[in-house]
Amino acid sequence: MSDLATLPAVRGKLTAKAPLAPLVWFKSGGPADWLFEPKDADDLADFLRDLDPAIPVMALGLGSNLIVRDGGFPGVVVRLGKAFAKITASADKGGDRFVTAGGGAPGISVASAARDAGIAGTEFLRGIPGTVGGAVRMNAGAYGREVQDILVSADVVLRTGEIKTLLNWQLEYTYRHSGLPEGSIVVSAVFHGHPGEPAAIQAEMDRISASREASQPLRSKTGGSTFKNPDGHKAWQLVDEAGCRGFAVGGAQVSEKHTNFLINTGEATSADIEALGEEVRRRVKAKSGIELQWEIQRVGVKK
Repeated sequence: MSDLATLPAVRGKLTAKAPLAPLVWFKSGGPADWLFEPKDADDLADFLRDLDPAIPVMALGLGSNLIVRDGGFPGVVVRLGKAFAKITASADKGGDRFVTAGGGAPGISVASAARDAGIAGTEFLRGIPGTVGGAVRMNAGAYGREVQDILVSADVVLRTGEIKTLLNWQLEYTYRHSGLPEGSIVVSAVFHGHPGEPAAIQAEMDRISASREASQPLRSKTGGSTFKNPDGHKAWQLVDEAGCRGFAVGGAQVSEKHTNFLINTGEATSADIEALGEEVRRRVKAKSGIELQWEIQRVGVKK
């Protein structure tokens, strides 16, 4: 772990040995060597520019699609606060509508701001339980749409400290993946939409909300969708057909409600959760011959 004296000066908040479990949905995992909450994009850029390039850096949003291993994260975790949660709406002369959102803004807030401005097309963000930064990085999607369908551009701070605007095509989007440079952090994004009636937009958001509530274990300590859907298949169905519904390892369990969700039933360690996921992958492959790929990001050091 680097000494504070060797780290760049900051205007935001820098915390040593910061617990990460309270900041992620699974409520498990070890601490970060350092947790950095920058004051603004320039503060982040200056810090990354002057930080030893050998020190790992990771952005943390709402922690909804993340396993932090029990040994913690050996480096700097960057958490974007209120300064990165601003959302504005605009229109151009051609009638196109745009929503600009900070990297720390939750997806639901973007959808709500778009609704208030009479902008349709971003409703699916209501069903993504993460921040703009995470959604842009992983090409998050739900209910038939993905970030690549609405993203115009993203402002990112590269690991070198350079602030750069990347257009949609430059992110090389594929299913649940982007070509965002390693160690870079999304500080804002611009999405496009089209004119819509706020009442109709709200109705679609309500439909998405009701569907999630009915089908997903939202009130459990979970990490969202665990595995990517293989081509031509649904991950939850493969897990179910492999007999894994309700299967448990330690304090971690495959959800009875939605089999592509793992849940922490109480005191699960991150090792329990990851081991459960790997056993599910093994059983699915043995049953169907299909190798599931993790959608949940796993970071840090195993204990």
